[in-house]
Amino acid sequence: MNLSALTTEQRNKNSLTLDQMSTLDILKTINREDKNVAEAVEQVLPKIELAIEHIYSSLSNGGRLFYVGAGTSGRLGVVDASECPPTFMTPPEMVQTIMAGGNGAFINAIEGSEDDEDQGAADLKEKELTRKDVVLGITASGRTPYPIGALKFARQVGAYTVGLSCNDKSLISKHADCEIEVIVGPEVLTGSTRMKAATAHKMILNMISTTTMVKLGKVYENLMVDVHASNYKLLERAKHTLMEVTGVSYKRAETVLEQTNNRVKPAIVMLEGDVDYTMAQYAIEQSGGYVRKAIDYVNKNKPNSLQ
Repeated sequence: MNLSALTTEQRNKNSLTLDQMSTLDILKTINREDKNVAEAVEQVLPKIELAIEHIYSSLSNGGRLFYVGAGTSGRLGVVDASECPPTFMTPPEMVQTIMAGGNGAFINAIEGSEDDEDQGAADLKEKELTRKDVVLGITASGRTPYPIGALKFARQVGAYTVGLSCNDKSLISKHADCEIEVIVGPEVLTGSTRMKAATAHKMILNMISTTTMVKLGKVYENLMVDVHASNYKLLERAKHTLMEVTGVSYKRAETVLEQTNNRVKPAIVMLEGDVDYTMAQYAIEQSGGYVRKAIDYVNKNKPNSLQ
């Protein structure tokens, strides 16, 4: 493929004199270009919606989501996937990243690893992929062999595939059930796709993981009710979330969270439904993990002694 023909490899006419600009002018130029990223993402929202619906269906039925990428693309996947367990209390295997060059490539660039299509397939094969899973290949250019190899293997297995790129008619799109091509235009620094392209992909991965978790019942109103309160900051957030939803005092929130092992969901249901922990947990299970439904459930089914 002629790389120079790709939009992500073109020269940006607005930064041709980058080496002669003052510090402030460089910053203004980068900032102006960054403003275009959100608009480019807006253009592909229907495609992102399609991907999310399939991912939600997959995770609801015991499937997994795999991000696959090389270099910056792989690192973006690692960042997004690694935040799911503490933010949404998901098991680590639910959202994973497979990166060219392995985990070591997250810190140090491993040259050449992205060019091995067979390795992309082999690394994904090690995860014992099934048709219940979803594989999302990330590549700014849209032609990186490593994620393309992974998507080819995924399609052989019958897993749903998503291609995320920044070029029109990308090669990876040919191997994807859903192609998301977010066209952000040439970079301020020619070919440096860690800039606008990476920003667009970061935004889209945030959208995908957050929206999917909302649909899975990990959010009540706009609050993280499945947060894993594993440190002081998160425990304080859990207390204030409980206070915000139920109107109880700090001390009362602290007391109830102690009864739930610092889990926010059952604490909300206990207070909003005026039930004990056992009943709250049962209601959550009966409601598929959705707090709003669990509150309705206890209000309709709690013992007379608690009404």
